[in-house]
Amino acid sequence: MVPTLTPYHWVYLAFVLVVLIFMIKRRDPVVVCLLGILAVSWVASGSLVRAIRSTFDGVVFAGQDLFSTIAVISVIVAMSRVLNEIGAMERMIAPFRGFMRTPALAYFGSAVIMFVFSLFFWPSPATALVGAVLMPAAVAAGLPAIGFASAINLAGHGAALSGDFVIQGAPRITSSSAGIPVNDVIVASWPLVLVSGVTALIVGYILLRRDMAAGKITGVNLTGRLEVEKQEVVPGSEKASRTAAIVVPIAFLLDVVGMFVFDLRGGDATALVGGTAFVMMALFSFWALGDKALERFTQHLVEGFIFGMRVFGPVLPIYGFFVMGEVSPFKAIVGDFLPQGSLGIFGDFGAALAAAIPLNVVAAAIGQTVVGSITGLDGSGFSGLNLAGSTAKVFATATGRSLATLTAMGQLGGIWVGGGTLIPWAVLPVSGITGVSPMDLTRRNFLPTVAALAAATILTMFLA
Repeated sequence: MVPTLTPYHWVYLAFVLVVLIFMIKRRDPVVVCLLGILAVSWVASGSLVRAIRSTFDGVVFAGQDLFSTIAVISVIVAMSRVLNEIGAMERMIAPFRGFMRTPALAYFGSAVIMFVFSLFFWPSPATALVGAVLMPAAVAAGLPAIGFASAINLAGHGAALSGDFVIQGAPRITSSSAGIPVNDVIVASWPLVLVSGVTALIVGYILLRRDMAAGKITGVNLTGRLEVEKQEVVPGSEKASRTAAIVVPIAFLLDVVGMFVFDLRGGDATALVGGTAFVMMALFSFWALGDKALERFTQHLVEGFIFGMRVFGPVLPIYGFFVMGEVSPFKAIVGDFLPQGSLGIFGDFGAALAAAIPLNVVAAAIGQTVVGSITGLDGSGFSGLNLAGSTAKVFATATGRSLATLTAMGQLGGIWVGGGTLIPWAVLPVSGITGVSPMDLTRRNFLPTVAALAAATILTMFLA
């Protein structure tokens, strides 16, 4: 049975297309999304007052749905600041410097370390720590700064963030928009993240060696400035620092084990990670900072939440608009105005599309990659994940293929492009720490990123 497409279905679709156009032109779509909520609600309810209320309800709904994600990322960042202040973060990374004896070992070793730290601390905080500690050793081993910058950028803001397996910020957003459990997206994204990450790093290294052999890049002319904001390590915190460097990684590894042993998923897994960060932050603050512990704990926590809201603040109106395409969020934001038997706006379009045009898995996989990549052009990586999850539901409904795999592919497209490998203002954390021009870094990342997405798209065609 073909679902009924009402006038507000078409109004919603029109605003989705406008949002896409804004993203292609690299303009902020937040206002468009708020107007979209207003217009859809007005057409659906016939009440301007109700429509105005819906714009606020949409943001509130998004905030309630995403707060645990915002909170855990904020707490992780706050904890990393405490550990950095007592010198523990540098101790965690320092042992790995001894492995960097050749450019190849420096390139791939830095990438692996960045990948691991980005999973547990997110790429932006990890960049300053990994860059400041490992870059001098990498350059001394003969790896140019542009090669080091590209390696940690592709591994952290590309591969690690596109999966986000531990903190689960990205899959929480895409899974909510697709209407499936977050664990389904995480499981489906593992092979895609592995293939895309390995492909990007191999292609990147091959191109780097080619340019080094041709004399286009040397290890001297781009050695970087290491413009990292150094915090002065608290005197007398050596014992706490050494202990934290051992205890904190073990604690988070135990969290990962606990997720599997106790079958913790979604919000439960997020709570475990966030609670562990709070405990570690409090323990080592009071151990190392003495009388200043209370004030410094609060200060770092505030800084963490400022970071979290700076990342997710623009996402809330966008999330509210795109999640409105689902049944329950639509009823919460607009009201009970969907037709009888509706699958939600996106579901209805998917069913209608399936009845009109027989799509295949090749078109669906490519479509998800394109949609995800376009949404990443704003340089956020997160603002378009709602659209990637929603369009995945359309393609999955139309083709009968795996919704989780198509959702994961859209997530990869958005994060690889906008999470920070191809957009100049999104790579600033890496360019700032290494002294490499953002434009040079994005140009260096272009072919590896394209190759990564192409490999993941082909794999999606077989797995979906």
